[in-house]
Amino acid sequence: MVKSTIDFIDIFSSKTTHILSFTMRVIIEPNYDKLSQWAADYVVSKINAANPTAEKPFVLGLPTGSSPMGMYKAIVKAYQEGRVSFKHVVTFNMDEYVGLPEEHPESYHSFMATNLFNHIDCPKENIHILNGNAKDLVAECANYEKMIADFGGIDLFLGGIGPRWSHRFQRAFLFTQQPHS
Repeated sequence: MVKSTIDFIDIFSSKTTHILSFTMRVIIEPNYDKLSQWAADYVVSKINAANPTAEKPFVLGLPTGSSPMGMYKAIVKAYQEGRVSFKHVVTFNMDEYVGLPEEHPESYHSFMATNLFNHIDCPKENIHILNGNAKDLVAECANYEKMIADFGGIDLFLGGIGPRWSHRFQRAFLFTQQPHS
């Protein structure tokens, strides 16, 4: 178990606000394929255990980048095998590039469509990714947080920390949701 904290860091003013402290379980698996399968199985089990409905969807926070690609592949396989449905899952991605069009092949909108959303039954209206082209980025982030709150928070949040995880991305990470029951 690792004790950790979540701080909100305003990337425009560099002001840091402490949000919460928590203890998390850390899984160390030296084999990427085994770790990816374990993570996918964990996601599938949490969704299925929640028995989501249209009235009470399962809210899933998702990462991008190279770390989760194996997990996404295993999740798609689980969906194809009929082991999970995303019909009543609502997703929130943690990031998007500022100024990159959504249809650009390197945007996180494109990444998520290619690696997950185009291969599962998650309704488009249940998929939420920040708008990196919003005229007011602060308002975009505030609205995103409000949407998360309107769903009652995030049931399961996945974070990827790959080999290129850098201080600048850590400082830009904006996540203020507290876990809920």
